[in-house]
Amino acid sequence: MSGENDQQTVEGLRAELARSQQQVADMAAAQEEFLRAVSHDLRAPLRHVTSYGTLVREVLGDLPSDVLQGAEVQEALGFLATMDQSARRMGLMIDGLQALVQASRAPLRLQPVLLADAIAQARGTLAAAEAGRHVEWRIALDLPTLQADPTLLQALLVQLLTNALKFTRPVAQPCITVSVDVAPAGHVAFTVQDNGVGFDPARAGTLFGVFQRLHRETDFEGVGTGLALCRAVAQRHGAQISATAALGGGCAVRVVWPVEVLAREALAFNAS
Repeated sequence: MSGENDQQTVEGLRAELARSQQQVADMAAAQEEFLRAVSHDLRAPLRHVTSYGTLVREVLGDLPSDVLQGAEVQEALGFLATMDQSARRMGLMIDGLQALVQASRAPLRLQPVLLADAIAQARGTLAAAEAGRHVEWRIALDLPTLQADPTLLQALLVQLLTNALKFTRPVAQPCITVSVDVAPAGHVAFTVQDNGVGFDPARAGTLFGVFQRLHRETDFEGVGTGLALCRAVAQRHGAQISATAALGGGCAVRVVWPVEVLAREALAFNAS
């Protein structure tokens, strides 16, 4: 009887595990469908806001110059400028949501990727952001080869280097380092570190959330989706990403990547 009871227990646990896995899959699918619908359906009313704001500005511009320079009309123009700025920000937020959906659902095409080459490509993409600045780059010579989707890995690296460039702007001698870290067995790790403004470490837990910002928009541009995208890409590959920082002491983002991303998981996802 004991053996029969054990078998029943194992089968019950397996059934419960299968139900839990299905629930998680259903929740993830529902979340992705919600993000897709939101990012698509908000486009039309947002276009109306920006288009009609432009039309109102043109109507006001046709007023006689003495009326146009009046306090009330100037105040109305100020309101329109704020509305336009907010609409553009909302457009960027929708773009961020769409990028998250794509990173979460795009087919995972794994291949060996030289991290050093991927970082060089990302730096080339960001040449305009670095123009006119003297940024010291310290790129380790022993960066590993990752089993990764090249497009998704590139998206992650562009976001990390974008942040490093952005948050070192106030620094007189900006320095960005990419180094290899000690990693658990079966993994490799690398860190992107800068000497920029950093952030309050007490708020690190919210850093990778959607629309989470640790600095004022007036100080640094962005809508708070870049690191959420990095987390999504890392999770797709079974990797882990974390950040440490101090106010005025720079920021370090550490990525722990599995040496072998299971091909059967990628195939199963791509077939779904």
